Amino acid sequence: MSSEFNFKRALAIARKEKFHILRDPFTLTMATILPVLSVLIFGLAIEFNVKNIGLTVIDSDRTLSSRKLTEVFSSSQYFHINPARGSMLNAIADLDSEHSKAVLIIEPEFEHNLYASEKAKTQFILDGADNTTAGVILGYLGGIQQATALKLTGTKASSPIELKTRYLFNPELSTPWFVIPGLAVVVITILSILLTALTVAREWENGSMELLLSTPVQPLEIIIGKLIPYTFIGLAAILLVVLVALLAFGLPFAGSIFLFSIGSLIFLIACLAQGMLISVLIRTQQLSMQAAMVTGLLPSLLLSGFIFPIESMPIFFQNFTSILPSKWFMIISRGVFLKGAGLIDLKIPFLALSILSFILVLTATKKFKKDLEP
Repeated sequence: MSSEFNFKRALAIARKEKFHILRDPFTLTMATILPVLSVLIFGLAIEFNVKNIGLTVIDSDRTLSSRKLTEVFSSSQYFHINPARGSMLNAIADLDSEHSKAVLIIEPEFEHNLYASEKAKTQFILDGADNTTAGVILGYLGGIQQATALKLTGTKASSPIELKTRYLFNPELSTPWFVIPGLAVVVITILSILLTALTVAREWENGSMELLLSTPVQPLEIIIGKLIPYTFIGLAAILLVVLVALLAFGLPFAGSIFLFSIGSLIFLIACLAQGMLISVLIRTQQLSMQAAMVTGLLPSLLLSGFIFPIESMPIFFQNFTSILPSKWFMIISRGVFLKGAGLIDLKIPFLALSILSFILVLTATKKFKKDLEP
């Protein structure tokens, strides 16, 4: 039996796996429908800009100025005004029942104090149970305060410094622009790790691995042969994600298609090798699927920077994410997609991703045993 790698034998394994994929509705559905649905659902459903915030207004002044103040909040398109039901207790009850997220209390003599050059007092009570939403709402108040000063006095709030803000790479702070490039990471992770985690486990459960082991084929040939079809599936999924992003959401693609493709291929190899390693270590499909979810899907959603900034995590988890390929490809995807970053800018993510891919492929190959013993 030859111990040298034979590419023809690897291709034979690849052809065998291709025929299985074409006969498997689950794999075909995952490969074609999942990427499109993921982009459409996540792109439309996830929204970091908080809107339609319920605001209960208690107007104890009932003057033209107090009504103008209420109009500023309602015209901001962030708040919708809920009519007050009398007392402060009822307003707090609105917060308890989540009928409102905030309460605006306009105190008596508001208009008189405003034009008498005294402090016109109002109170803004905010539901702090959801600290993320509360932080966003507080960020809106600065702009609303300036708009209120302009509407009531005709001048902006006095300040010796004029600060103008300009946003690069995402001028309108559009959530889909931030989310969808990261979805390429999540989709590849789901497809590649899950599908490949099941492939060898299925061979063991069906008893076909014994026949495969009786042939002259080598472990590396089996692994590469099984990874080739799923590589094309992963690349097709990435293409679908990019097309939906460009055509359905109008995202720009500022960088190099070639550089993005290279990064996608390296990341895809890492995920396929991870899925293969799971299927080598765990020889049942059910446990392999669970392991794929725990080690693949959850880290790509929670620890890759997809939604939660890695810089805001504790130091331990900031360091821990460095061993996750999804973190490095997230940087590459958003950097190339939105910023037009080049290879020099992304040399560290590319290097880290390449090293992790090599380690995963090598480990999967070493762990593959050419015997029937677990």
